[in-house]
Amino acid sequence: MKKIVLLRHGQSAWNLENRFTGWTDVDLTPQGAEEAKQAGSLLKQNGFVFEKAYTSVLKRAIKTLNEVLDVMDLDWIPVEKSWQLNEKHYGALQGLNKAETAAKYGNEQVHIWRRSYDVAPDALSATDKRNPRLDKRYDALSDAELPLTESLKDAVNRTLPYWENTILQSLKEHDQLLVAAHGNSLRGIIMKLQNISETDISEFNLPTAAPYVFEFDDKLSYIKSYFLGDPEAIKKQMEAVANQGKA
Repeated sequence: MKKIVLLRHGQSAWNLENRFTGWTDVDLTPQGAEEAKQAGSLLKQNGFVFEKAYTSVLKRAIKTLNEVLDVMDLDWIPVEKSWQLNEKHYGALQGLNKAETAAKYGNEQVHIWRRSYDVAPDALSATDKRNPRLDKRYDALSDAELPLTESLKDAVNRTLPYWENTILQSLKEHDQLLVAAHGNSLRGIIMKLQNISETDISEFNLPTAAPYVFEFDDKLSYIKSYFLGDPEAIKKQMEAVANQGKA
């Protein structure tokens, strides 16, 4: 039995302030770091011993992974970072308060920007200081690869090739892998694995730092998935995420 655990980062500073974050590189809050430690303890208690880990190039995911591996005494395992696991780019919405934006444009419009499959927010201008082209970590990427906004569909199109060609393929050599990333990059992977429709994925909300276990057979075929932790607590966390975009 082979397993991959998907883990959304712990609470970030802009999660706390209810802001659209996207590719903005905000840090974890103290609560977010504690959530990551608790996830590490839960994984250790359930007998997980990861052989390799993957994360994005954004610090909230990287620090979540570091906290988890430290609690599990697995700081030494190889870690691969990829921009393809970054959060969906929220374009001109990045930095705006979600509730205030919903009060201005309506709950339905903000839900479309946050959760629809193929509608992207307004793009950043090329001269906007938030343009990832101005960030050194993306120097090796072409302009075509760097988004100024993204729909979930766009995010899925960059995340899934990395998932299928790199992460999933490494299960041939390993039995347990950990992926610490973001709500929307992980939603794209979950959508693919569980065959969730483009419509239904809009209602799926991933809680912070809740380990989501996916099991595969030796041929890398998906078998089943489940969250670790208290089901009622996880349900409440999902509801809280859903409510972030309401006025």
